[in-house]
Amino acid sequence: MVAPAIDSDTGGEPASDSQTYRRAVRDLREGYAQRELWLSLGWQDIKQRYRRSVIGPFWITIATGVQAVAMGLLYSVLLDIDLRSFLPHVTVGLIIWNLISASILEGADVFVANEGLIKQLPSALSVHVYRLVWRQVLLLGHNLLIYLIMLAVFRPELHWTIITAVPAFFLIVVNMVWVALLFGIVATRYRDLAPILGSLVTLLFFMTPIVWTTANLQTMGGEAAQRARLVEINPLFHYLDILRAPLIGEDQQAYHWYIVLGCTAVGIALTMVAMRTFRARVPYWV
Repeated sequence: MVAPAIDSDTGGEPASDSQTYRRAVRDLREGYAQRELWLSLGWQDIKQRYRRSVIGPFWITIATGVQAVAMGLLYSVLLDIDLRSFLPHVTVGLIIWNLISASILEGADVFVANEGLIKQLPSALSVHVYRLVWRQVLLLGHNLLIYLIMLAVFRPELHWTIITAVPAFFLIVVNMVWVALLFGIVATRYRDLAPILGSLVTLLFFMTPIVWTTANLQTMGGEAAQRARLVEINPLFHYLDILRAPLIGEDQQAYHWYIVLGCTAVGIALTMVAMRTFRARVPYWV
C-alpha cells in the first residue's frame, strides 16, 4: 500500500490537506498566535526605515500634515469651499486613505518582499500580512497627532456618533487583512498585478471625495449633482465615510455600513478560496 504524498509546507500532513478550508483557517489562527513575532517585526520595520533620523517616523506625520494643508488650501480656493469645514475633511480623509491604499499597494507585494523569510522561516503565511497591517496601524497612530492638532485648531462640532469610529476602524483593519492576503497571493503568481494596482489606486484617489466633497457637487445642481451620485459605485468612498464622518462630526447614513459589510463578506469569501487553493504554492512562486 502506497502512503500518501507528504507536503512539507503543511507540517507533515497529506498534500491534499493543504488545499482545504480547514488548513486555510488554521494558517490564519497560527499566524495570529505568532503575534510576538509579527508585532516585533512590524516595530522593527518602523525603526529600520527611520534609523539615524532625529524625529523618526514623525517624518510621516509632517509629510502628511503638509500635504493635507497644501491640498486643503488649494482646493478650497478652486472649489470655493469654506476652509474651516474643508480642511478637516481633507486631513482626516488623507490619513484614512494612506491606511487603505497601503494595504492594497504593499499587500500586493507582501509575499514577494518577504521571500527570504518565507523560504527560511517555518511560519504561517498570514504572519507577513499581520506584520504589514500592524506596521500601518503604527503609522496611523503617528498620523493621529495631525488629527488632534486639527481638533484643537478648528474645533469641529463632534457628536456621540464618534464612538462608531471604533468599530469602523476594526472593520477596516479586517478588510486590510483580506485585501493583503488576496492581492498578495494573486500578485505573487501574476507580477503584473502590482503595477496595475498602483495605477488604479492613483486613479481612485481622485475619484474618492478626499480633496473634494459630494455636497459641493450637489449644490451646483444639474449634471454636477448627477455626477456626484457616480461616486457611490466606488467602494472606497464607503470605507472612507464610515470612519471619517464620525471623526469630523458629519452626519452618516446607514447604507455606507451595509455596503462595507457586504464587501467585507465577499472579500473574505474570495480570500478563503484563494487561501485554500493557492496557499501552499506561494513559497514556490516567490
